[in-house]
Amino acid sequence: MNSADLTLFAYVADTGSFSKAALQADLSTPALSKRITKLERSLGVQLIHRTTRRLSLTEAGENLYVHAKNIEGQVSDAIASVSAFSQGLSGHIKLSVPTISGELLLSEAIADFCQQYPNISVDMRLENNFVNLVEEGLDLAIRTGILEDSSLIAKPLIQSNWVVCCSPSYRDKYGEVTTIEALKTHNCLAYTYQAQGSFDWRFTKNGIEETVRISGSLATNNAQALRKAALAGFGIVYVPRCCVYEDLQKGKLISMLTDYTPRQLGVYAIYPFTKHLPEKLKLLIQHLKQAYTDKKEYF
Repeated sequence: MNSADLTLFAYVADTGSFSKAALQADLSTPALSKRITKLERSLGVQLIHRTTRRLSLTEAGENLYVHAKNIEGQVSDAIASVSAFSQGLSGHIKLSVPTISGELLLSEAIADFCQQYPNISVDMRLENNFVNLVEEGLDLAIRTGILEDSSLIAKPLIQSNWVVCCSPSYRDKYGEVTTIEALKTHNCLAYTYQAQGSFDWRFTKNGIEETVRISGSLATNNAQALRKAALAGFGIVYVPRCCVYEDLQKGKLISMLTDYTPRQLGVYAIYPFTKHLPEKLKLLIQHLKQAYTDKKEYF
């Protein structure tokens, strides 16, 4: 038994006919029939019920079919990956990425990808709204949070940790914050680019989730706007650590509530469901995952 026999069996199951499967496999019908009979003998089970009118799979055949189709897909993927080297990849990719990641690392990473594969062009949109990939003709999106649409596939890239921070001048003027309840008396600037939690800041301490309702003078869906307001000493922000990492390292911003575990959200590459993802998208996702890994200290 070999993978080719399993592929032939899948052809028969898909077409419901030895003659149609033989045509697809470029074999004679008797030759194909002999291959399937040989496969059944090697496995010691009957896979197909044969009648003059129709073919149907036995219970053993149904079970084998699932695995045979998987092997067929793996073989196709293997051939595609080799052809990527022998023939070169080409085509166009449309993707949507969030502004933070786009400015921090994705712009450079995708430009590098295009240099590695000069026959591939990429149209990258930086936006924070949750777009409909199918309606807008997008091949791929990078998004942070929980995937709600079950018709999409999500490949994890990295975990994004958040941080509560402010400028040293704000802390010196209004005091240190040591409990989440104390946030109620401060000017907390809300980040509205999230499905929930813009004004309800969530933390975990000793395995217990705690939430506090905040208020403040500014709410925005742009993390850089919050960062600049925090740097200027206007208030406290709760944002993805990657967008303020360098400021924290330089002491321009300082972390608060370090006894609490802040929220964590997954960053995913998202695409519409497909049996066989095009090789150029597989390579791009791998490339972007490595780009995130290379800057993992930011997250």
